[in-house]
Amino acid sequence: MSAARLPAEYVPPTPVEELSVRSADGIRLHVEVHGQPGAPTIVLAHGWTCSTAFWAPVIRQLTERYRVVAYDQRGHGHSEIPPSRARYSTRALADDLSAVLARTVPVGEKAVLAGHSMGGMTIMAGGGRSEIAERTAAVVLVSTGPGELVAELAVLPEAVRSPGLRRFLNRQLLRSRLPLGPVSSVSRVALKYATMGPGSAAGQVEATARIVHACPTGVRANWAGVLDRLDVHAGLARLAAPTAVVVGTADRLTPPVHAHRIVAELSDPQGLLLLPGVGHMAPLERPVEIATEIHRLAAAYLPAAPASVSAPVSSSAAPAPVSERTVAA
Repeated sequence: MSAARLPAEYVPPTPVEELSVRSADGIRLHVEVHGQPGAPTIVLAHGWTCSTAFWAPVIRQLTERYRVVAYDQRGHGHSEIPPSRARYSTRALADDLSAVLARTVPVGEKAVLAGHSMGGMTIMAGGGRSEIAERTAAVVLVSTGPGELVAELAVLPEAVRSPGLRRFLNRQLLRSRLPLGPVSSVSRVALKYATMGPGSAAGQVEATARIVHACPTGVRANWAGVLDRLDVHAGLARLAAPTAVVVGTADRLTPPVHAHRIVAELSDPQGLLLLPGVGHMAPLERPVEIATEIHRLAAAYLPAAPASVSAPVSSSAAPAPVSERTVAA
């Protein structure tokens, strides 16, 4: 598939504003603002090996109603590459989110935060931080997990039954420093198998491949080291904002077991959305459903948001049973 044939919905939209934000340790972060100035704010945090381009189809769904902020995680996209391995950590992720919120969400206002994969881990890592909480109205966690990632990876065939061998091989796959090289027919097939649902369209696979292959090898490997030892359970337990969770049933990187654990540990769960047959790249595979879930939380918890969808029970009301919903294709 040539560049000209990439479907328009996966081509990154032109932001209305671009910002350069410095994190606590001085790392420069690239931030984009899309949509309607003055409208309620949505903040999007992407995952490992991705960039703001990953959110393109979701941004297109949200810009008519919202001001949408998306930023490149450190080392990714147009953000600065950390000069040492010590600058890669879940604390740094939370610092970066804090810096982006301080720059893009005015004092006294709040935003809905949505994080995919490592972006969700970023939000969980920031759980309990007052400077993040005071700017957070609600959260949507997509295809993510709080820990035990290596143990739960489902990329290897079921024939590899030994837990110890699976853990060893999973760790080698996760932390590989082999360069991905140019996008090819072979790499598309491999990437689709590992990260996407079997029914993913060719345009979705192509968009994913271009984004992932653009991540520098060293950045990919250094963040893999952080993910290998990930543990953000403590932050998750302190995440006070009403939070919805989304996962694809065919997610091999953060299987649904993680989503169920997250819901069990949340202080204010707002439902678990299951997407049948969808892999790890849910925002690219099912952007309408992801945007709708973000809007559902925004309509309920952002005072100025358009209330054109049914709102969940307010977090100030009596606790309600957590709903588990399945949205078919």
